[in-house]
Amino acid sequence: MMNAIEGRPGTAQLLRFLAFLAMAIVWGLTWISAKWATDAAPPVFVAGIRLVLASLFFGAWCLLARVRLATGQASRLVVASLLVNTGCYSFLFWGVAHSPTGLAAIVNLSLIPVLSMLVGALYGEETISARRIAAVALGAVGLVLLFSTRTGDAAREGTQVGLGLAAVVVATLSYAWGAIVSKPLVREMPPVAVAFWQTLIGGISLLAISLAAERVGAGALAALFSGRGLAGLGFLVLGGSLVGFSVYLWLLREWGAFRAGLYAFVSPVIAVAVGVIWAGESFGLWEGVGMAIMLAATALVVQPDKVSAS
Repeated sequence: MMNAIEGRPGTAQLLRFLAFLAMAIVWGLTWISAKWATDAAPPVFVAGIRLVLASLFFGAWCLLARVRLATGQASRLVVASLLVNTGCYSFLFWGVAHSPTGLAAIVNLSLIPVLSMLVGALYGEETISARRIAAVALGAVGLVLLFSTRTGDAAREGTQVGLGLAAVVVATLSYAWGAIVSKPLVREMPPVAVAFWQTLIGGISLLAISLAAERVGAGALAALFSGRGLAGLGFLVLGGSLVGFSVYLWLLREWGAFRAGLYAFVSPVIAVAVGVIWAGESFGLWEGVGMAIMLAATALVVQPDKVSAS
C-alpha cells in the first residue's frame, strides 16, 4: 500500500509533509513530558530507560511484521547509535543542567540544521545553497526571539554557562553526525529495524553512564513509574520514540538530514504554545514574531530544491 502511495508524486509529497508535521508536533510535546519525567528521576537515567523501553516496542513491531534485523553494516550501526543517542543525550543533559534552558535550546535547535547541512556536505549527502543558508539564518533569529525571555542571567553565571553551552554544541554535532552516518542504514534496512538497534544500543549505553554518574534511588524509581513521572515517560516512549523517531528515520531516507532536521524550527513553537496553555508561561509580541519567522524559515526549504532542466 505504501509503495502504491509513494508511486504517485503528489500524494507521496503530501504524505511526507504530513509525516514531518506529525513528527514536529509530537517532538514539541515531548518537552513538557521530559520535564515531568526528569523531575522524578535523574535525566540520563530517564533517557536510558526511555530508549530501552522503546527498543522493546520496536523489537515487537519487527517480530510481528517479520522485519529483517540483520545488517551488513554492523559497525556503522553501532557508531550511529552511539552518536545519535549516547553522545547526544549525555552531553545535552549535562549542558542543559549547567546553562539556562532557553539559551541551551537556542544553541541546540539553531545548530541542528546548520550542522546537518555541513556534515552532510562533507559526506556528499547534502548540498549547501543560498536558500538553505537564508532559511537557517531566519530560523536562528526566530529562535532567539522565541526564547528571548527564557535565557536566564548567562552573563552573571560565567564560565559554568560557557562549559554548559559547549557541551550542548558537542551534543548537537554528535546528533547531526549520527544522522548522516545513519542514512546508508535506512537505505539498506527498514527504518523500524534501524530504530530498534539504535534505541537498544543507545539505551543500554546511557544506563551504563547513569550507573556511573548518577544516583538513582528507590524513591526516584517510584516517582518515575507513578503519576506525572509515568505519564511523561510513557509519552516519551510511545510518542517521542515509537512515533517521532521512526518517522524521522523514514524522512532521513526520503528527504535527507537537513530537511528532516527542520523540525528544530517547528517543535519549539509547539513546545512554547503548550507551555503557555498548560503551564501559564508568559508570551509576548516578540515571541510571536519569532514563531512566525521560524515557520517561514521552515516553509522556505521544506520543499526540495528545484533542479533546472539541462
